[in-house]
Amino acid sequence: MTSISFQLLASLALVLPALLKAAPPEPDGTLRKIASSGSIALGYHESTPPFTYRTADGKVMGYSYDIAVKVAEAVKRELKLPALQIVQVPFTTQNRFPTVQNGSADLSCGATTNTIERQKIVAFSNTIFVAGSRLMTRTDSGIKDFADLAGKNVVTFAASTSEKMLRKLNTERNNRINIVTTFDRGETPFSVLQAGHADAYMMDDVLLYAAIHETWRPTEWMVTGTPQSFEAYGCILRKDDPGFKKVVDQEIARLMTTGEAQDIYRKWLLSPIPPKGVNFGFPMSPAMVDLFKNPNDKPYY
Repeated sequence: MTSISFQLLASLALVLPALLKAAPPEPDGTLRKIASSGSIALGYHESTPPFTYRTADGKVMGYSYDIAVKVAEAVKRELKLPALQIVQVPFTTQNRFPTVQNGSADLSCGATTNTIERQKIVAFSNTIFVAGSRLMTRTDSGIKDFADLAGKNVVTFAASTSEKMLRKLNTERNNRINIVTTFDRGETPFSVLQAGHADAYMMDDVLLYAAIHETWRPTEWMVTGTPQSFEAYGCILRKDDPGFKKVVDQEIARLMTTGEAQDIYRKWLLSPIPPKGVNFGFPMSPAMVDLFKNPNDKPYY
């Protein structure tokens, strides 16, 4: 072997390991799907302001949707895809999990509570919002707290954490609540309550405040009751996909620790929002302040 050949081999022996080490790993799971298609599918709920909703002119917006778009931008950077397209995929309360499981949506950020039970079928991102489950009722209903619900009709969404909590109150405390469940198409809990077919509507407090602003006479309604649980909202993604979850969680944590998430909060919960210019005036709770300081993906139950 000539001295030149030996030197060449020696140089390659030094350079090749460095090149191999520097080569980025191939994307896997959802990241591979996104890289292959050149698009990311973001799920959204059509009517849960201020989290995600669609206006009459077809524009999708909201607190959670803004966060989802920020995550899409992080994915774009991660995969080096400057032309990454966003595909908007509508979901309902009832089909939000299958929409992610079957691949129709890659990420769905709305008002979905992260629970240990739900983690069996989907994965959740870092928490994006913390809400408390309370009651909406007429100011003259006589209902002040959950103890006043005995024999009353209480409406909520089918398959929601509120329905589960109401059934738990009946089982463990014998509250004798008449539980009415409905969907987010046709007759909704809100429409059932307004029509007088229920005495109260149980749901997350921030969504109840949103519902009050949709009534003809907001002053006739109130949100009341001691929160029966706290709800950690997270974005939904497919299970067993640590690479994608890492990108999602890192971006949500970055938004919170840099102050960008606080700006998004003020935009959607402390300022007039389209299309009617409603201001929820929903101050940031101590739980939210703590979340922004310490981002995490832990459920409350």
